[in-house]
Amino acid sequence: MSARSHLYVPANDLERLKKALGRGADALIVDLEDGVSPSDKGIARENLTSFLNDLNSDVEIWVRVNPEKGALESDLAAAVHKNCRGIVLAKATTLAEIQNLDSLITGLEKSCGITKKLEVSALIESALGVFNAQAIATGPRITRMQVGESDLRADLGTSGAAGETTTQFARSMAVFASAAAGINPPLAAVSTNFKDLDAYRKSSQDFKEWGYFGRACIHPAQVEIVNEVFTPNADELAAAQDILDRLVTAGGGVALDAKGRMIDEAIAKIARRTLATGK
Repeated sequence: MSARSHLYVPANDLERLKKALGRGADALIVDLEDGVSPSDKGIARENLTSFLNDLNSDVEIWVRVNPEKGALESDLAAAVHKNCRGIVLAKATTLAEIQNLDSLITGLEKSCGITKKLEVSALIESALGVFNAQAIATGPRITRMQVGESDLRADLGTSGAAGETTTQFARSMAVFASAAAGINPPLAAVSTNFKDLDAYRKSSQDFKEWGYFGRACIHPAQVEIVNEVFTPNADELAAAQDILDRLVTAGGGVALDAKGRMIDEAIAKIARRTLATGK
């Protein structure tokens, strides 16, 4: 099953980073970007190197890097490691940036003798990034996209409940671009209100219904909710299997589900996806 919960952890605190492995998240996003002050960037990279060298865990490790030249190269020098699953490129705006990132990673992989290619997740945080999402999704190494909603709203100048309409356009663009490129569904955005867990559960369910799979977390309390929301329960798995069984019995084409509604290959595709995420 693909990673559901991705817990952000700043790399400038090595002990916190180590403890994060036991928080129940499927993946960690080790942050070298906005979660780390400029004065702590150096120690954060040193901590990351130490953390990756000593890693002995099944938790996926992703590293969010700074997009600016110089900082990007320094971040990648610490992040490209056999124990790193992939790179999260902050503020991704163009396909050319992804191609440049691919070139930089390839050089480091060769010098380090890494044979398994690192993946890249593009974090879209601007209007330009939204409009280029389709091209970015086709870039080398891209396996998933994300939308950084706070930075996007700052770029657009939107706010309040009404601003959700504008943000929803970007969320949908990420879903369409991912599907068109044949990559994984996008990862849902963080919520900074980590105390209202009921609201977090509701919004996570909304993201799932919009076509997202998994969500980024900024607090361990959010992890369990994400894992539950994006894991099909027993009833959902049984219903999905029943749909496939009914279509087989009918010899393909169309059939009726347990409630008498028509089901066809489109419904079967959704059922297969449900069963796949439950493994």
